[in-house]
Amino acid sequence: MSDSTKGGSRGDFNRRSFIKGAAAATAAIAVAPYFINSARAAEKRIVIRDAGGPFTQGFKEAFYEPFMKETGIEVVGIASAAEPTAEIKSMVQTGNYTWDIAGAMSMSALKLLVDQGLIEAHGLDDDPAVKQIPAEYRNAYGVGSDVYATAIGYRTDKVKRAPQSWEEFWDVKAFPGRRGLRKYPFDTIEQALMASGVKPGDVYPCDFDRAFEALDRIRPDISAWWTSGAQATQMLSGGEVDMMPTWNARIIAARDSGAPVGISWAQNIWGVDVWAILKGTPKADICRQFISFTCNPERQAAFTKYVKNGPTHPDAYKYIAEATARDLPTFPANKANSLGIDNDYWAGAKADGLDRFNEWVLG
Repeated sequence: MSDSTKGGSRGDFNRRSFIKGAAAATAAIAVAPYFINSARAAEKRIVIRDAGGPFTQGFKEAFYEPFMKETGIEVVGIASAAEPTAEIKSMVQTGNYTWDIAGAMSMSALKLLVDQGLIEAHGLDDDPAVKQIPAEYRNAYGVGSDVYATAIGYRTDKVKRAPQSWEEFWDVKAFPGRRGLRKYPFDTIEQALMASGVKPGDVYPCDFDRAFEALDRIRPDISAWWTSGAQATQMLSGGEVDMMPTWNARIIAARDSGAPVGISWAQNIWGVDVWAILKGTPKADICRQFISFTCNPERQAAFTKYVKNGPTHPDAYKYIAEATARDLPTFPANKANSLGIDNDYWAGAKADGLDRFNEWVLG
């Protein structure tokens, strides 16, 4: 069989191959700048995990977009509903970084990750902005972005006098009404202990036996359990419960939606959300630059427009209206009547606490 029967002579084939090769080379030269520019653009971008909901919009408006405007570095937010310790472990161990920073991370989750060598030390203790953040809101691996608190939300159309302690919340005769509780041991155990007479300064380490005895007493009077912030807001807004402990921002959201809802800050329980850099990310230096930027008090004040969590920089209150300030956990009057979550304790007790609580719920 001749070459002609295969569609042409070998000479024609070689000429066509040369033309195709030349065209491909020309196309590659034309496309090369695109890939170079894309790579350069990626170098000027970091990805941050957030908690979704109002955090996504608040982080974008208060931090991401102003940071890009000032530095030219793009910040991409990715929402994740739960504290993503397993995802972070996978990213660091494989070197495949979907995120560079974990935002809205609790201190207890941070400690678990640090103990496994999965978080980069931020090295920002001498940074002019970061060092203004009180020590209780940061450590060598995390810098506080905001402070949340669990307080008592109540329906002002149903509750004539709001409870001013956890003992009063547990007192169903003196303070009648439908109650709700969080279906999770964090905060709930502390509430039960204070309801049983334990002083806030003696809550940790938690006496689980005493806490569950207190929970047994109030269990028949719990008409609803909440598992998410949005659910808690709906329960208060819709009147499913008359009083319920939940995150202050969720109580304020119910009130601001027009529902007859008030907040009691008595013995509120606060925790801090932090920025944390994933170990080994090639964008670590940009991440440090971003974290320093978020410690600016004006930026933190801007965030409170979206989420009613407290700023960690004391000077942020210079830029917050007093009416808004009184709704925030770090407002001096609210902070004075509070208990800070012991994250070191819960980092070690979480597994036992969850097991006992889940068994109690089922029982």
